[in-house]
Amino acid sequence: MAIPDYQSFMLPLLKFYADGLEHNSQEAVEILAKDFKLTDEERREMLPSGRQEVFDNRIGWARTYLKKAGLLDAPRHGVNRITAGGLEVLKQKPQRIDVRFLTQFKEFQEWRALRHAKPDESSELESNDKTPEESLESAYQRIRNDLTAELLQRLKTCSPAFFERLVVEVIVKMGYGGTRKDAGKAIGRSGDGGIDGIIKEDKLGLDAIYIQAKRWENTVGRPEIQKFVGALTGLRAKKGLFITTSNFSSDAEDYVSRIDAKVVLIDGETLAQLMIEHNVGVSTVNTYEVKKVDSDYFSEE
Repeated sequence: MAIPDYQSFMLPLLKFYADGLEHNSQEAVEILAKDFKLTDEERREMLPSGRQEVFDNRIGWARTYLKKAGLLDAPRHGVNRITAGGLEVLKQKPQRIDVRFLTQFKEFQEWRALRHAKPDESSELESNDKTPEESLESAYQRIRNDLTAELLQRLKTCSPAFFERLVVEVIVKMGYGGTRKDAGKAIGRSGDGGIDGIIKEDKLGLDAIYIQAKRWENTVGRPEIQKFVGALTGLRAKKGLFITTSNFSSDAEDYVSRIDAKVVLIDGETLAQLMIEHNVGVSTVNTYEVKKVDSDYFSEE
């Protein structure tokens, strides 16, 4: 089953604390994972940033909302328990607890007023069943996807010489090719039957990577890759990098997965993503820092 949204966890989470005892956060995560019969794969599903599991994030925000409504409290860091108000809510046997349900509590109303300058901002954020991190990362991903598409369009219209220089820039930024000057000399120099250039794998030049870097409009199929691999074999090379502005057929991808030589295929979208990650052809417009309270700072023990 799909991982439920964070609001769907509110009632089960409150019921978990119904025994009135103190429980650490991980206990609740483990119990709810079993109750919802989540698979190991679902447990490991990450937010787009890759910094936290989706399930843990949603449980965490369900807990936060219950605390802000006064239904749970935290006697000490990482430990929670149900309040008298929480027990009273459970006596009512609600079918569901969500943001709309929690708005009846004064503490929750005051917290929302602090979070949002306008009431409609709160409604917009909480109506899509995403946690704040999910909403933020979803918006970031949309912006990044648009940027990737724009970069890819630029890549397909730039001149071969410019594309060659761009490839050098990306490779050097990734830590390959030694200096930019060395990599620039190597790219475009070989011309040995399907090889466009040779770069150092590391700054010391302990190994070499052979490159094919071309602007393509159509899908690159297996024959083109075989030609490239044949050129590698003729040079007794074991590592190759095939870069294109288009994409690769499934047959081509399957082929490189079954050969002895290590050949990496980089399509246009992947190249654009690498440009973003290594700041090639892009500039930073804004930076937003997401912070949280440092519990250790406030510890007086």
